Amino acid sequence: MSLRAPKGRSNPFLRLLRRCAPRNGVYKRYIFAILFLCLFACSTLLAQEESPSQKLVTRVEVEGNKNLSGATILSKVRTKTGAPFSQVIASDDLKRLYALGYFSDIKIDLKEEAEGVAVIFRVSEKPILSDVALSGNRSIRTEKLQKLIKSQTGEFFDVHRLKQDMGDIRKAYEARGFPLASIDYDMQVDEETNEAKIKINVQEKMRVRIREIYVEGNAAFSDKKILKLMRTRRDTLFTSGLYREEVLDMDLERIRLFYRQNGFLDVGVTSGESFGPEKKKMYITVKIDEGRQYRVGEIKVRGAVIFPEEEIGKRLSMKPGDIFDRDKLKYDISSVQSFYFEKGYITAEVDVDTILNEKTGALELVYKIVENELAYIDKIKVRGNTKTRDIVIRRQLRSYPGEAFDGKKLKRSKERLYNLGFFQEVSYDTEPTALADKRDLVVNVKEAKTGEFAFGAGFSSVERFVGFVEIAQRNFDITNWHTFTGAGQDLRLKAEFGTSRREYDLSFTEPWIFGYPLSFGIDAYSRVHERSGTTGYSYDEERRGIDIRLGKEFTELVRADLMYKLESVDISNVPDDTPADSDLRDEMGKNTISSLLLGITRDSRDNIYNPTKGLILSASGELAGGPLGQDKDFFKVMGTVDFYKTLIRKLLLELKLVAAAADSYDDTGTLPVYERFYAGGTNTIRGFKERTVGPKDSSGEPVGGESALYGTCELTYPLFKLIKVATFCDFGNVWEKLGEFASGDFKYSVGLGLRVKTPMGPVKLDYGYPLEVEAGEEKEGRFHFSMTRGF
Repeated sequence: MSLRAPKGRSNPFLRLLRRCAPRNGVYKRYIFAILFLCLFACSTLLAQEESPSQKLVTRVEVEGNKNLSGATILSKVRTKTGAPFSQVIASDDLKRLYALGYFSDIKIDLKEEAEGVAVIFRVSEKPILSDVALSGNRSIRTEKLQKLIKSQTGEFFDVHRLKQDMGDIRKAYEARGFPLASIDYDMQVDEETNEAKIKINVQEKMRVRIREIYVEGNAAFSDKKILKLMRTRRDTLFTSGLYREEVLDMDLERIRLFYRQNGFLDVGVTSGESFGPEKKKMYITVKIDEGRQYRVGEIKVRGAVIFPEEEIGKRLSMKPGDIFDRDKLKYDISSVQSFYFEKGYITAEVDVDTILNEKTGALELVYKIVENELAYIDKIKVRGNTKTRDIVIRRQLRSYPGEAFDGKKLKRSKERLYNLGFFQEVSYDTEPTALADKRDLVVNVKEAKTGEFAFGAGFSSVERFVGFVEIAQRNFDITNWHTFTGAGQDLRLKAEFGTSRREYDLSFTEPWIFGYPLSFGIDAYSRVHERSGTTGYSYDEERRGIDIRLGKEFTELVRADLMYKLESVDISNVPDDTPADSDLRDEMGKNTISSLLLGITRDSRDNIYNPTKGLILSASGELAGGPLGQDKDFFKVMGTVDFYKTLIRKLLLELKLVAAAADSYDDTGTLPVYERFYAGGTNTIRGFKERTVGPKDSSGEPVGGESALYGTCELTYPLFKLIKVATFCDFGNVWEKLGEFASGDFKYSVGLGLRVKTPMGPVKLDYGYPLEVEAGEEKEGRFHFSMTRGF
């Protein structure tokens, strides 16, 4: 829109300029400049008076739409009838409509009307897909390729999504050995319905296998060393030799990383591919430009006042003369930072300068430290707990308000929170306060599911058929009648049943009774075991009982537990023709056992559910009868050592040793058969039949013993997230009398295992092979299968 003076009349501004313009040239230029600016401003104001932005919107319409209704489109724009027209809002409307992904082109037309301006959105819709077909694919089934296609019928055509689909199809062909496959598409659009049919065309060409991989430019490392770093392999009897571009790219990056870890910071790694005459064989050349190898020169520490430089130097893994490694440098910076953090200097800053010594070619490292002030905890804030009470979290913390920040205490606090099993994630933040040396500690948690309803069935090498139903809440709250969660209590109701076994258990534990660090628990159970047809004597055993538990932590790692147990044991269904000796027949009928158990445990594992390091030492003693009354008088003692250590990567070593002894002190001097120790089978010495290791009667049936010693050495490695493989060596034996403990030969076995985490519960499958057996027994391996509660 332009401004013009009416015909026949001169512009008043021009007449004013002519009348007032001075003769002097200098002043004339200044006055003309000022008057020109005034004229421009006035013209702009006049133009704005006639601009559509100052007019009301008389109507808003949509033209060109075929599948989308105008009302749907207009609901997405901010330009409305009756409102002043705004170019800014109109531009935003364009962006909004394009963002919907439904249109290939959008224009805004403005029509001047008597009462204002009409706004018309002219749109060109993308066609709607009515069919997506494939052609030319022979090596990969259509059904499999269709699963890769995200472009769906009934949706607006999206060229970017289609290109992603074609890229995924191309990757699938590369994985099958068709790196030369080409993918394109044809599209037919019905102008009347605006529907489109897509046909994806595949040209597979020849299957290509890698004939040879060459390495060039490597002087520091051999071809064999470089090729070992690669997952791309040439075609051999044991490898497919298929070419995949993304795998080769990762191989090249792996080679670069290897060189940089060995001081070649300027290394360059590229690759070239060539083909044989028939395009069936591929030749890959890995080209390496090694550059200079750098070593560590002098190491200096600047800014360390509170701690001596020697103390800082102990935290550094790289020493003068070592090959320079950027990953180790990052680790060393983090190590020094962690050292200051552990000492309470959480705002300490650590940086490093690398300076090349041109004479020696070494890199001098200058660590620059800004220690700042020792920081103290002002308040502790807990965030993210939607179910768990604050007090449940706070009582696990080992850092308190007023104390200096201590990295070791914070690390242990995090371990304790994870060991509750209530949280998926635990992290810390700090927030400034009004005081420079005080900061608030923020504990962030992300809650996990703590309620469980599990049921399942399977097979066991002992019980054959096994089934279970379990309802559990690890974060129970008996006072919260709405959700019954949040107080950190543990409630479990479990039923297990097998071919020869039925068990029912009810358990409740309060970890902090009346707000004191003293745990209280109560258990009730009924367990029936029909031993007919199993290894050993044939009889039925039924146990019903109740126990009350108290426990207390004495140190960070040591706790003690005291338990009183009252139990009824019923031995029945002993066949008349059984070879059972008098000990078993004497136990027939019901007997009541009253016992007191004391246990002490030292647990330094980093995680009780999935430990990667640590040690468990436990010792327990049980006294039955005597001053406690009832029918049986005996004692038991047991000690267990369980050691965990991650050796390399995720290879976990577990060493376990169990020693146990028991004896009767009543008039008969005989320990009840059902209180004796047995070994062999799934949970003790794999490769042997259940309960067959140890004393036997004249007919060869196991009778159990008063003392036992067994252990295992096991290595486990996770193949995938839910699958682990294991190899093990078990040993042990059971002795008839207490005084014979650890005398005579031990039984040994070796084997392999598989651990699989399934929705029904963790599955444990082992194959054990006994290295020696009793005279007359067959030396053969055995499978042991079970579903366990831990993983």
